[in-house]
Amino acid sequence: MSTEATPATPPGGGGDTAYGRRFLILWIVASLIATPLVAIFLGPAIPPGNGSEQASGQVLGNTVLVSVLTPVTLFVLLFLAFSLSHFRGRGAPGEGPADRGGARIQVLWTVVTVAIVMSLAAFGAYELTKDGAGGGQGPSAAFLPPGHAQAMDVQVIGQQWAFTYRYPTFGGVETPHLVLPAHTLIRLHVTSLDVVHSFWAYQLGVKADANPGVDNVVYVQLKGPLTFQLRCAELCGLWHGYMFDTGQVVQPAAFKTWIRAEQAIYRPITEFLPAYATSYLPEPADRAG
Repeated sequence: MSTEATPATPPGGGGDTAYGRRFLILWIVASLIATPLVAIFLGPAIPPGNGSEQASGQVLGNTVLVSVLTPVTLFVLLFLAFSLSHFRGRGAPGEGPADRGGARIQVLWTVVTVAIVMSLAAFGAYELTKDGAGGGQGPSAAFLPPGHAQAMDVQVIGQQWAFTYRYPTFGGVETPHLVLPAHTLIRLHVTSLDVVHSFWAYQLGVKADANPGVDNVVYVQLKGPLTFQLRCAELCGLWHGYMFDTGQVVQPAAFKTWIRAEQAIYRPITEFLPAYATSYLPEPADRAG
């Protein structure tokens, strides 16, 4: 008497073909229901939000990724559940029949996988290049957003353990807090005076390393008024964890009022700062002349 386990045959016969048809119908129905729900409700809730065009682009990219991932994840989970429920052994344990081949499934799986990966790569490359995507591009930005020639320059200066911000178009005044005008394209020049830091404006979708002697350019197209968090995202010494601040995006009129007040407050020390440059010597003593 044979002790080999035999998988059950579905009602109505048909063997593997019937099983495959039932699984595909289940997967397609589940994907048609789950994917729109993920794209509509989950995707837009993924950080960093919509404080800038770059941040919105990241939210869109994350939405596309989770939407594409949903049917793939459902396929794997449903296949596992379907196999456990329909192909478990009956009776005494034993060896099942050898199963070899399946070239059509292998080719189909490879083609579908390559198509998904290449499509996502093309989409990601487009999103990264059309506006810089909020990442530092070094001293010569390769991907320039529309209207980049009219961008407002702001310098981000990292030092242990704080960021300061210099406004070259407003007399080179340097302030301890970052305030930016809404609905404006900003060109950030990120640098450091000592060790390597990393400037991360979370809600703006901006992150760029601050390296001594290097001008790391990043573009950000701001939207409406917003309060955003600033952090150093590179371990930079003992008080790295305390290197954070809160920035603000305000209406242009409010920004003009604020920058005039900052110029008045810091005028006595602004004259002792070195002339504005995109990077400085790494020693604070040398920077002060």
